[in-house]
Amino acid sequence: MSEHRTVDVYMVAAGKYHDIDYARLELLKLLAEDERIRVRVAADYHDLEAIGESDFLVTYTCDLVPENEEQVALRDYIASGKSWFALHGTNAILRFLEDGRVDTPEIAPVLMETLGTQFMAHPPIQPFRVTAADPDHELVRGIGEFETDDELYLCKEHGDLHVLLKTHFTGDASSFVQGIPENWAEDKPRPVYYINRVGEGEVLYLNLGHCRGHYDMQPLMDFYPVIERGSWEREEYYELLRRGIRYCADRIAA
Repeated sequence: MSEHRTVDVYMVAAGKYHDIDYARLELLKLLAEDERIRVRVAADYHDLEAIGESDFLVTYTCDLVPENEEQVALRDYIASGKSWFALHGTNAILRFLEDGRVDTPEIAPVLMETLGTQFMAHPPIQPFRVTAADPDHELVRGIGEFETDDELYLCKEHGDLHVLLKTHFTGDASSFVQGIPENWAEDKPRPVYYINRVGEGEVLYLNLGHCRGHYDMQPLMDFYPVIERGSWEREEYYELLRRGIRYCADRIAA
């Protein structure tokens, strides 16, 4: 790649139950730190031509499910050698039930196999510790162990993930159908940040980054009483985001 070539990024920032506007703005600020990067922002995956023309994809979504043909196109886009920096709820499908619980149906297998995981549940938001699974990798080197107050994602894993950051959890997340304690009784590492290789390309998935404002639970709740910023209040999170963006941009020149 010419040293003067721009890097075209397609960002999808949309979905439910999160302060998407806050996350979108913060990500745009970070993308703007690299003067090579030019960004197109969308609220869905419909413009497959524009996605295909981009150098890498960035997503911050929740309960935003691409159509079947879009899932296939996204998989093929990554397999061709491109990168996808997927954040927080990109792998979440949510269905609120009459009994107050939340179901996470497995209705988008191509998408989830491409991403490498599907969100199944999380315990109540509370502090937890994140540690390095591959401390020598450039995406996490020097970050070290840190505590964050965020949604601890419990996920169904697909494929052979290269885990970069991890946490541990056993216990009850039964506000979700799949969160009953027996499903999460095994004390094994829970991926927080990983690489999923798909063909010639890679998905970087960092599942930290919950944020919610007063009006983001409508129509389920008119006014949410607490503003939540999760890992967005941690310097480590911003460093992880910066490195992920730089890593995806630099792969274009590799």
